[in-house]
Amino acid sequence: MSKPILAIVGRPNVGKSTFFNRLVGERRAIVEDVPGVTRDRIYAETDWNGKEFAVIDTGGIEVKTDDTIRSQMRDQAVMAMDMADVILFMVDGKEGLTSADREVAELLRRTGKDVILVVNKVDAPSKAYELIYDFYELGFDEPVPISAANMTNIGDLLDRIVDGFPDEDYDPSVDSVHIAIIGKPNVGKSSLVNALTKQNRVIVSPIAGTTRDTIDTPFTYKDREYTLIDTAGLRRKSKVNDSIEKFSVIRAIAAIERCDVCVLMIGAVEGLTEQDKKIAGYAHEAGKGLMFVVNKWDLVEKETNTMRDYERKIKAEMLFASYAPVLFISVLNKVRLYDVIDKCSKISDARKVRISTGKLNSVIEDAVMMRQPPSDKGRRLKVYYATQIGTEPPLFSFSINDKELMHFSYSRYLENKIREHFDFEGTSIKFVWNEKRGDRR
Repeated sequence: MSKPILAIVGRPNVGKSTFFNRLVGERRAIVEDVPGVTRDRIYAETDWNGKEFAVIDTGGIEVKTDDTIRSQMRDQAVMAMDMADVILFMVDGKEGLTSADREVAELLRRTGKDVILVVNKVDAPSKAYELIYDFYELGFDEPVPISAANMTNIGDLLDRIVDGFPDEDYDPSVDSVHIAIIGKPNVGKSSLVNALTKQNRVIVSPIAGTTRDTIDTPFTYKDREYTLIDTAGLRRKSKVNDSIEKFSVIRAIAAIERCDVCVLMIGAVEGLTEQDKKIAGYAHEAGKGLMFVVNKWDLVEKETNTMRDYERKIKAEMLFASYAPVLFISVLNKVRLYDVIDKCSKISDARKVRISTGKLNSVIEDAVMMRQPPSDKGRRLKVYYATQIGTEPPLFSFSINDKELMHFSYSRYLENKIREHFDFEGTSIKFVWNEKRGDRR
């Protein structure tokens, strides 16, 4: 079975994201002293006393609102409640019981789920009873006083959370492919996630920058487990003025670090931009799988070789990542959407491929015979042998006579020869050069 799920809910600005960050041990949720900063559900995984579970941080619930985004935040929180095994209902001990708390409580009672009422911002234990007294009115079990900022009484709360989970154990052997959807704002990243999962998993708005956090969405396709990581759009630094958006950029880059494959979405009409190249560079340097997905292809006027020419242009401008496949889709018209997942699956497998030393050296020997290694001042590069020493990404160690003689162009030549013989589409491959001792002739 999947990991049990804890959903953290409550009205805006009661400390949900602070608690979430403390719980998972990193700043995964944006924390800002402004109501409504966390706008989508955010997943993370943690454990307590050997029990692994997933945590969902949600945007603040405002039951009565006509604002489009805030109403979608409420819908997202309700969806998180439906998914959860245990719901943590957080209120603000310093501010006291509010009408908004009562409205959220009524919403929670309808779920029929196990609800733990947590009174946050109880910084002085001696005042705990005084601060939690009014919350008994909500009709839940004994309120738990905590201070998320100071980590007060968190252990007792976690004991209570874990006790509420089902008894079945989580099987960690399930192989899940983590896919980060990256790119500039408003190219259709969130729409792609929603279309693939067939639910309104992520808030979609024509306003650029609606997605501020990285949002993990697990789903199953062709009996394989995937996690889609929707990220905030990355803008040029000169356009990143809002402090919250700066955090979003950090999280988008962090999402690249923890994924297996990056899907860089490009707007078909706008085309490839300098910012796209920088984003692809993050993924390439991190050694992740990479593919380019051109969205809104339905808006481009077609001629006989339009798709071929578009792909060639991308490859020409992205020489450092020429291994990355290019797909053309239309999220709006649902054209070739699942081809994206099929390709990501193939790329993820390619990152794990191991080549036997015998086969690898046969390819390298032929390559050296076909094109003589470079020389400098009477000294010629010698390539003795190669072996694969790592995966994800594939890592190869070469024994040579002199590192200074290994020119970039010859390194690229050897890489291309390896790619001709072995299927490493969509993944970077890395080389390590080791000088053979005593031989710098």
